[in-house]
Parts: sequence; structure tokens; C-alpha cells
Amino acid sequence: MAPPRTPKLLIAACSLLLATACGVPAPEKGAAALGADAPAQGLAATHAERDLAFGAPHRFATGVTISVSAPKSFRPSTSAYPQSPRAVAFGIDVTNAGDGVYRLSGLSVTGEVDGESSSVKQVVDAVQGYNGIADAGKDVAPGRSVHLNLAFAVPDKPVRLRLQIRPNPAEPVAATYCGKV
Repeated sequence: MAPPRTPKLLIAACSLLLATACGVPAPEKGAAALGADAPAQGLAATHAERDLAFGAPHRFATGVTISVSAPKSFRPSTSAYPQSPRAVAFGIDVTNAGDGVYRLSGLSVTGEVDGESSSVKQVVDAVQGYNGIADAGKDVAPGRSVHLNLAFAVPDKPVRLRLQIRPNPAEPVAATYCGKV
């Protein structure tokens, strides 16, 4: 009797994921479908297999487009929660180019530092303008955009940060942004 193939497939899938980790340069062929005609943005070839550079837009099948600005490091105020020696902030633009209304409450933003997802927590620092998704109950009509400012606690030393963004938690594909902060 032949051994089951599942372990081989699992090992192959894990190897593929490791090969597509942060910083792997994107091939140029096939990238135009995601707007890579702007090479300065460093947009990856396929949204499911590659990380995006900060600043690159990602359009989901629903028509929602997300873009995450380059990270800005700052020291959280004494009233910030949770307290952290350092945080990084991002401007996130959400544009609804779909046919229906997009509910902002579905937006999912998670992060990991140096491969540790449990180490990244969103920082709320009202003094510096980081209130999380303050308009979570807001509907974004077709053709409209919303700008959010989010911040995450990071160690005081330079690290590799990966953000995964989904327009809703059930979305099978995430826009993944990665870079040194």
C-alpha cells in the first residue's frame, strides 16, 4: 500500500510559503493585473503569494481597494494603550470601487513582528490621533474612500513588520504588506 500523499503536499505548501516570505523580489511578468505598472511602488506579482511594499494598492475581487502608507515610527504618549516603548503608524486608504456598499466594520487588520503574530497589538493613542477604526459603523458608498490612521506597538529595535488586511474576516485573500520598521 502506498503511503498517503498529504504529508508531501503539506511539506511542499510550507516550503512554498517560506520561499515567498518578506523581501522576496517580485517577478515582473503578470504583475500588471494588480497595477504594477508603477514599479516604484514595488507591487508583488500575485496577491496571494507575495507581500506588497508599503504604499502599493491592492484591489480585492469585491472592488474594495486598500493602500497602506509607509510606516512612521513614534513614541506613544503616556495615555496610550497599551503602553509600548515604540509604535509605528500607518495611513490606510480604503476605496470602494465595487457595486454595493462596503461596511467598514468588516475591515480586519492584523500584524506580526519577525514572524510572531502574538507580539503585535494595536495602539490607541488619542493624544497623537490614533483612535483605531473610529468609524467602524460607517458605510462606504461605491466610488467613495475612507482614510484611517492605525498604530501598532513594536519593539524599540528595528524589526520586520507584516500587516495582513482583509475587507472582511471571511475574505480568503489578504493584502499583506511587509517591511523593516
